[in-house]
Amino acid sequence: MPRLKRTSSCTDIGFTLRRQFHKEDFRPHQREIIEAALDGFDVYVQAATSFGKSLCFQLPAVIDQGTLKASDIEANFYSSITPYDDRRRIERDLESGHPRTRLLYVTPELCSGSRFRERLQLVYKQKELARIAIDEAHCVSEWGHDFRKDFKRLSWFRDTFPDVPIMCLTATANPQVRQDVLSILKLDQTPERTREFLMNPQRQNLHLEIRYTKDEEDNRLQDFLRWINAVYDRRKHGERRAELEKVNERVESVPGIIYTISRDECESLAASLRSEGIGAMPFHARLTKEVKEETLARWINNESGYDIIVATTAFGMGIDKNNVRFVVHWRIPKSFEGYYQEAGRAGRDGNASYCFLYYSREDLERVMRLIRSDAKAETNQIARLKSLQALAQYCEDTDKCRHAAICKYFGESSTPDCDFACDWHKDPQELEMRFMRGLASEEWVSTQAMQGTYDDGYYDE
Repeated sequence: MPRLKRTSSCTDIGFTLRRQFHKEDFRPHQREIIEAALDGFDVYVQAATSFGKSLCFQLPAVIDQGTLKASDIEANFYSSITPYDDRRRIERDLESGHPRTRLLYVTPELCSGSRFRERLQLVYKQKELARIAIDEAHCVSEWGHDFRKDFKRLSWFRDTFPDVPIMCLTATANPQVRQDVLSILKLDQTPERTREFLMNPQRQNLHLEIRYTKDEEDNRLQDFLRWINAVYDRRKHGERRAELEKVNERVESVPGIIYTISRDECESLAASLRSEGIGAMPFHARLTKEVKEETLARWINNESGYDIIVATTAFGMGIDKNNVRFVVHWRIPKSFEGYYQEAGRAGRDGNASYCFLYYSREDLERVMRLIRSDAKAETNQIARLKSLQALAQYCEDTDKCRHAAICKYFGESSTPDCDFACDWHKDPQELEMRFMRGLASEEWVSTQAMQGTYDDGYYDE
C-alpha cells in the first residue's frame, strides 16, 4: 500500500492545536500519532479513556480534507437516527464528489450499506478521502468483550480504498484482540506501513479497591453512605472549607458515577440515596430523551441535586466531564474491559479519584448464567466468559497490586509504580481480612446455583 504524501508541517500541527482546539500543548504521544497519520501511515492507537484519542483524528481532519470517522470545521453525524433532511443534505454533499464535510461520523451499520459505499467511492475517486478512523476498534474482534458483526464487515475499507490510511483506536484490547483487529482490517504490520502506539494502561491517579459483599449480608448502601458522608465531612472543616468558600463550591459537589446492572436497581438506588440527602439521579434507556438531556446537563454543570449519576453501563460513552471524582460498580460488570473502561471515566483531569467495585460470588454466578444464555452473543461467548473470569480473579486476588494486574491483562510488560493507589498496597493484611469475612463460600454459591437461586434475570440493562 503506498503511503500518502504529507502536505503539512509540524508547525501547522501546533498552531492548529492552539487555534482550533484551544489547547496549549499535546499530551504525551499525541503529536507522534498525528504526525504518523498525516504522513500517510496506518495507525493503531491503544490508550486509556483519558488520553484524548479523538484529537488524533480530529486535528488531521482540520489540516487535511476528507476524513471519514466510522462527526471553524464542517463535521456531520450520519446514522439511522439522523433526521431525514439532514441525511439527504449529507448524501448530496457526498454525491458531489467534493464534499464540504471535513469530518463525517458514521455508524458501522450504515458503513456496510451499498448506497453509502457508492457515495464514498465517488469521494475517493476525486481523491478527497484522506483517512478512515475506526473508534472502539476492539469491537471488530470476536475475541473481544464487545464484538459486533457490523464492525467486522469494515474490512471492506482496505479492499475498496487500498491507499487510504486507516486509524484504529481503542482503550480495551488485550494482545489477542489487538492482533485480530489488525488482521481483520488488513493493516500491514510492518514499520513501513503501520505505526502502533500502545500506551501503558495504568491510571496512576486512580485509587482502586474491591469491597466484598454477599446476598445474606448485603451492606452496600450503608457502606457507600459511610464513605460519601466521610468525604463530605472532610470538606466541611478547616482549610478545605475555606478553600471551597473562596471558589463558591458546594461541600456536596463531588461528581461521581455509580454503575448498576438493571434499570430497576438504577431507579431504586438513586431514590434510596436521595432519601438520605444525597444528590443522586438515575440515568438509563427507559427515560425520555428530554429527562436524560436535562440530567446530563445539570450533572456536567455541578448543580445541586445532580452530584451523582446512578446509571446502567450504557452511560459514559462520549461524555466529556473531566472532574469525576469517583466511580463505583454496584455489582460486578460483565467483562474486565468494561470495568476498566468505566472506572477510567474518573479523574480525567489527572487529579486523585477513587474507584471501587462491590464484588460478590452470587453476582458473579448471575452474570455467568446471563452470558451462557445470551443466544445473540454465541459467536464470542467463550471470549466473554474468559474476560469475566479474569475480572473475578482480579477481584479475588489479595496478594498483588491492582494496577499491576490491569497492566498484565492488557499485555503491558513493565511493572507500574502504584504508590499506594490500591487496596493491596495500602493495607494487604486488612484486604485479606475483608476478603475472608466478606464473601459467601464457593460451596454455598454452588449449592444455591443448582437450586436455581440465581436464575432471576437480575441483569436487564
